[in-house]
Amino acid sequence: MQKIIFSGIMNEDSDYIPIIADGDDSELKNTDIPDNLPILPLRNTVMFPGVVLPITVGRQKSLQLIKDVYRGNRLLGTIAQKDGNIEDPGPDDLFKVGTVAQILKILEMPDGTTSVILQGKRRFEMLDVLEEFPYMKANVKPLDDIQPVEEGAEFMAIVGSLKDLSIKIAQFTSNVSPEAAFAVKNIENPTFLINFICSNTDLKVEEKQELLEIADLKKRGVQAISYLVREAQMAELKRDIQIKVKAELDQQQREFLLNQQIKTIQDELGGNPVEQEIAELKKRAEEKKWDEDVAKLFEKEVNKLHRLNPAAGEYSVQFGYCQTLLDLPWNEYTEDNFDLKHAEAVLDEDHYGLEKVKERILEHLAILKLKKDMKAPILCLYGPPGVGKTSLGRSIAKALGRNYIRMSLGGLHDEAEIRGHRKTYIGAMPGRILQNIKKAKSSNPVFILDELDKVSKDFHGDPASALLEVLDPEQNFEFHDNYVEHEYDLSKVMFIATANTLGTIAPPLRDRLELIEVSGYLVEEKVEIARRHLIPKQLENHGVKNDQVVFPTDVISYVIENYTRESGVRDLDKKIAKIIRRIAKKIAFEEPYNQKLTKEDVREYLGAEKYTRELYQGNEFAGVVTGLAWTAVGGEILYVETSLSKGKGGLTLTGNLGDVMKESAMLALEYIRAHSDLLNLNPEIFEKYNVHIHVPEGAIPKDGPSAGITMVTSLASAFTQRKVRKNLAMTGEITLRGKVLPVGGIKEKILAAKRAGIKEIILSEANKKDLDEIKDIYIKGLKFHFVDTIMDVLDYALLKNKVDNPVKIE
Repeated sequence: MQKIIFSGIMNEDSDYIPIIADGDDSELKNTDIPDNLPILPLRNTVMFPGVVLPITVGRQKSLQLIKDVYRGNRLLGTIAQKDGNIEDPGPDDLFKVGTVAQILKILEMPDGTTSVILQGKRRFEMLDVLEEFPYMKANVKPLDDIQPVEEGAEFMAIVGSLKDLSIKIAQFTSNVSPEAAFAVKNIENPTFLINFICSNTDLKVEEKQELLEIADLKKRGVQAISYLVREAQMAELKRDIQIKVKAELDQQQREFLLNQQIKTIQDELGGNPVEQEIAELKKRAEEKKWDEDVAKLFEKEVNKLHRLNPAAGEYSVQFGYCQTLLDLPWNEYTEDNFDLKHAEAVLDEDHYGLEKVKERILEHLAILKLKKDMKAPILCLYGPPGVGKTSLGRSIAKALGRNYIRMSLGGLHDEAEIRGHRKTYIGAMPGRILQNIKKAKSSNPVFILDELDKVSKDFHGDPASALLEVLDPEQNFEFHDNYVEHEYDLSKVMFIATANTLGTIAPPLRDRLELIEVSGYLVEEKVEIARRHLIPKQLENHGVKNDQVVFPTDVISYVIENYTRESGVRDLDKKIAKIIRRIAKKIAFEEPYNQKLTKEDVREYLGAEKYTRELYQGNEFAGVVTGLAWTAVGGEILYVETSLSKGKGGLTLTGNLGDVMKESAMLALEYIRAHSDLLNLNPEIFEKYNVHIHVPEGAIPKDGPSAGITMVTSLASAFTQRKVRKNLAMTGEITLRGKVLPVGGIKEKILAAKRAGIKEIILSEANKKDLDEIKDIYIKGLKFHFVDTIMDVLDYALLKNKVDNPVKIE
């Protein structure tokens, strides 16, 4: 509502001038209005019948009009301006409906202005303008308000609602004087009440004019209610906002005062801890070896920290960021140990075998010794579990004299784990690369990226793509972490990745790696590893002295061959630990035991044998040939058995064979059919006999092309009933043209053959080079035959004489 200034104005003839007409409204209806009236334009307000309104008069025309009318009948017409900014309004600038008003009093104010007290009498419509000078005069037509026929319940409810809403608004806002609220409560006449509320409500001039032009009092009241509801809601909302803002300001002021008091107390006790923290950060920064641009970044961030309120949440974030910058080892490097003899000794001491890996590391050290600023290589050691890929990294760090750090990538699926989060996020931190560099406390550690092949991706991003920058020597000298927001040099870090398989590593990432295969250990190598490393470690772990138990070499081999089946030595380590635990228990209980272990002791401690190795079974049966296979746990021998039965030439394959192995069997059969004349076979027999090829141990899946020549020999032996050469094994892939192609895993296959009692092995001519990588001690006693074609294989493998009791094939 507009603020009401006058509750009553003293005049010469009465005590005061009321702010609203009192009594019956018939006086307003009976007011005689002349045909023409001087027109007083009103700015930013609308006059209503019965309402007393003080008006400040400023225009010369209006002053002249007021003086002339005051000397006459004191009646004039008031009409609101459409635009209150117009200084000299014409007829078109005024609304058409206004209110006849009577001048009650003219007041000369102390500031020199003139105010006039007007009382509204009756509504009118302006018709024709008669003159505009010295002020506007116009013909007018009186308008009557339409009263309800009866003041029924509905009309009284409208009036009551208007009164309640007006009082409510008065409670929510300070713009309504107590006199106005008091007047609303005490006005009894509905006409006067409606007009008073319409006049004093804080509405736009257009809205007030709309109310004035409504002749029906009931409709005027309903329209006024719609405006008042809006104003009440707005006033209530303003009040709620003011209360909330005031409460927040009071809380902030309280916190500020408390912080000031705490600061004063701390100063009295000997210094502000916040200032001490910042001073300590600056002192640490003076000792850093970072570049100038990093120093400027830190200075900027610590100055920002100084400006923050310690009680604000952003302070702890900024403080953590400054600490991270200080904790990172910018340009801090450990000195490499270039004693190559020492490095070689350390590698040999910690790991038995792995000559290729050791050789590559020593090459790197040698070049680093000659050329100090060489970029570190990105090595990737791949091979089966338990062969020492991860522990090799620790040995490399020990040999170089560098710090060692390991980061497991298994199950990593969020790019932010590598690059970090931006520090605007809650709980943001650097990526794990820089976190581990910080932990290593040097910028040139040996950094193991373990289980690189186990990295996955989801909607959070692809960590493998983020690793491209880390593992590229051409890019990682300016690695960007989202949290640090400054390039960090990783080019001096020696990254060593480990993986079990290369198939799941993304090709762009694999392309950046220097791949080194770490194959499984031979039984002989496992024996040495157990003797040199595993047994001493477990004896120390269990508190058993070296002279209290002895592991003979044959007993260690027995454990390896009968209780483990793995490429590495992890399971062997567990079995040795179990044996030593049982012995430690006997020692603690002072029970008798064999200090020198026997195979019987092993069976007592570990239970029955878990695995049995295939041994050569002789050549008494036609169609049974010994092949060689590679598995993840080393080499194995396998048998291919062929059986013929009367039928229509069908081929049956059993033994849980994969697609490639099935194709090898079909190739072998087709080759025998196509070259039956070379084997003195009747071509018609292939239509009379069904062929069944079986590879024993059907529960174990088998696949690969290396059994090709074994299947050809098995089929040829079955059809010809000729014996296979004794103590012979073979491996090689075949083609439809009869060529024998090389296969992999030769080292493991040869050792499996030797363990099984094989004396002779047939290999592809192209596999001859693989023997150069195997120590002579491991192939001693074996005879090798290198072949180019299938007929070379058959000529050597099949003897001229037939098996005992041969089946007649015709």
